Amino acid sequence: MLMENAGSPPCAPQHGAPACCVAVLRRSGEALVWQYTRTHTKKGKRKTPPARAVTRGTPMPAAALPRGVQAVLVTSGQLRNLDPQLQVPPLLLANTLIAAFSRAALPRLAFPLLRHLLRRARPLRPDAFTFPPLIRAAPAHASAAQLHACALRLGLLRPCVFASGSLVHAYLRFGCVEEAYGVFDEMPGRDLPAWNAMLSGLCRNACGAEAVRLLGRMAGEGVAGDSVTVSSVLPMCALLGDWVLALVMHVYAVKHGLDRELFVCNAMIDVYGKLGMLEEARRVFDGMERRDLVTWNSIISGYEQGGQAAAAVKMFHGMRDSGVSPDVLTLVSLASAIAQCGDDRGGKSVHCYVTRRGWDVGDIIAGNAMVDMYAKLSKIEAAQRMFEIMPVRDAVSWNTLITGYMQNGLANEAIEAYGCMQKHEGLKPIQGTIVSVLPAYSQLGALQQGMRMHALSVKTGFNLDVYLADAMLFFEKMPKRSRSTGPWNAIMAGLGVHGHAAEALSVFSRMQQEGVNPDHVTFVSLLAACSHAGLVDQGRSFFDMMRITYGIIPIAKHYACMVDMLGRVGQLQEAFDFIHNMPIKPDSAVWGALLGACRIHGNVEMGKVVSQNLFELDPENVGYYVLMSNMYAKVGKWDGVDEVRSLVRHQNLGEKISECVYSGNQTEPHPQHEEIQAELQNLLAKMRSIGYVPDYSFVLQDVEEDEKQHILNNHSERLAIAFGIINTPPRTPLHIYKNLRVCGDCHNATKYISKITEREIIVRDSNRFHHFKHGHCSCGDFW
Repeated sequence: MLMENAGSPPCAPQHGAPACCVAVLRRSGEALVWQYTRTHTKKGKRKTPPARAVTRGTPMPAAALPRGVQAVLVTSGQLRNLDPQLQVPPLLLANTLIAAFSRAALPRLAFPLLRHLLRRARPLRPDAFTFPPLIRAAPAHASAAQLHACALRLGLLRPCVFASGSLVHAYLRFGCVEEAYGVFDEMPGRDLPAWNAMLSGLCRNACGAEAVRLLGRMAGEGVAGDSVTVSSVLPMCALLGDWVLALVMHVYAVKHGLDRELFVCNAMIDVYGKLGMLEEARRVFDGMERRDLVTWNSIISGYEQGGQAAAAVKMFHGMRDSGVSPDVLTLVSLASAIAQCGDDRGGKSVHCYVTRRGWDVGDIIAGNAMVDMYAKLSKIEAAQRMFEIMPVRDAVSWNTLITGYMQNGLANEAIEAYGCMQKHEGLKPIQGTIVSVLPAYSQLGALQQGMRMHALSVKTGFNLDVYLADAMLFFEKMPKRSRSTGPWNAIMAGLGVHGHAAEALSVFSRMQQEGVNPDHVTFVSLLAACSHAGLVDQGRSFFDMMRITYGIIPIAKHYACMVDMLGRVGQLQEAFDFIHNMPIKPDSAVWGALLGACRIHGNVEMGKVVSQNLFELDPENVGYYVLMSNMYAKVGKWDGVDEVRSLVRHQNLGEKISECVYSGNQTEPHPQHEEIQAELQNLLAKMRSIGYVPDYSFVLQDVEEDEKQHILNNHSERLAIAFGIINTPPRTPLHIYKNLRVCGDCHNATKYISKITEREIIVRDSNRFHHFKHGHCSCGDFW
């Protein structure tokens, strides 16, 4: 049967027929027939029986081989055969089959051939061409080590640079850097491919410092690199954040005449973009004689990641004008740039382009990009719809949605999405998951859940990642060379939201001193810190620095921070003029910041104008109606309250309003209602005795004075504080979360309570953290 298969005319198997590999070795009266067959079960699953060898002691009839062919290999219907006129030596025949099986990713067929050569009655000694394909096909480190030992025993390594080079490749493929170095150092004559193999392997294993040292050693031995050398080392420059090395490699490429090669130029643009060296990237781009899709993607991505979104969009139009069609990666960068520009119309155009090509449901990367784009455009409902229609979702998809919720201030939704990810999809959290969820717990003040997430990061080993080092202790322990913009931004944002603006600005100075270039997120953190602390002059300085010094074009978030900063200190008219002079259309976050300032400072007339803009931009956001109604109530304009309520009824938002407004009069009182009220009365008496005077301007109902006192005393944060006091040991810190801004009277009362009870009370409101201790607050009464 086997002889008939070997000798019959080869033909491609019919659909559904078994695919087979048949190899025949023949040498002076001895024949080896090797058969490997793949069959299909009734259910369509492939069944792979082991390869088997049959050795005949009698000569194989010439008729068994078609026209004297010495070897026949049929793989999945593809016939490979040697020249029928050649008389092939058996070792060459064996090497040919080993190489063929290795290229076909069939190591289970290649390795037995080597064993057969070594165990024959008259063994054939392998040569320099036997081992390289076997080593390249090694499925694991153990297999590579066994081949290494065998080649050493046969004395085939020192005279054979091919086998040694293959071992270097294999060891580095399995992350065995020391073993690879051992083979490399013992090579008697290292050619350029050997050096490149070692360099590229070190780079793939993120051994940037080792790669740089090896490059210096290579130059010291007088070996001139080529395009592979330069293209292998350039990515390490970005990984190490070493802009000096990037420039050195550029000079190296020019010196050796490699700066005109497309592959090298693309690598240089990519690295310069990742390092934020956009002028250098543009010079390389402009000097290129030929550009391909990778070239355009690299320069667009560089501008987008560097915060120059408008330039990225302009480059995209230049790409289209040059006749180069974009791919998915192009659209990913473009979508992010469009979002940074706050261009709703452009976002819809990108989505339409993606939809026409079927990428929205056919490519998970494109789908994730659309979710991210809509979230950054504050179109969270559109982001959620895009997420829901994706037929396949991975951990990145969920991380993008969770991050989108956080970017839009929806911490509860972010945590709920994380629960769905674990419950319904069964996906394990990855680094990005923890990075996305931790801020949600932070915003809610959920310390215990945050600690559990931290424990999970330690258990899974993610705590060593630079993006998770967002607490000061972790930050200080991080190696300086590992601090990219992410950790710096995280620590500045954290310090700012906890009221430590001076420390945040000090961290920024250190960031500059260590040569780390800020990005657009850096300045969002800085401006927010200045806003929380009322540092208007410093905020203006940072806004100008962002545009002039670093060439970062402000986006809506930066403008919102500036409006919030001016509004908090009472410069409402300047904030209003600032909005009208913006080069981009103000979004709801910008107008919302001004409306909040109008409420704080009681400017009802400006608040009315601002609210009209908000009602047009986001007519279904009930928070704006509540804020405007409260503003009228604070100054006693009850006709204005009625006007807003009428508008709410006209918009059919009554149900949403009822969900939003908190009432102290619950239909079913808390089980500890009497104890809580008794504690509140006890605290009120003690507070009055040391100087507390209620501020009734924060009562937004038209009622008598004694009723106003009752309303103030039943504000949600006071109820929570009283509940905590009666249910925890003395002097235990209390953590309170409030989804609205703390009112001025409650803020004042909480300072008194912290002094009376000798407790630290940490309140997370909609804007920031307040740390009350010994009668003082970390915000300095400015929030």
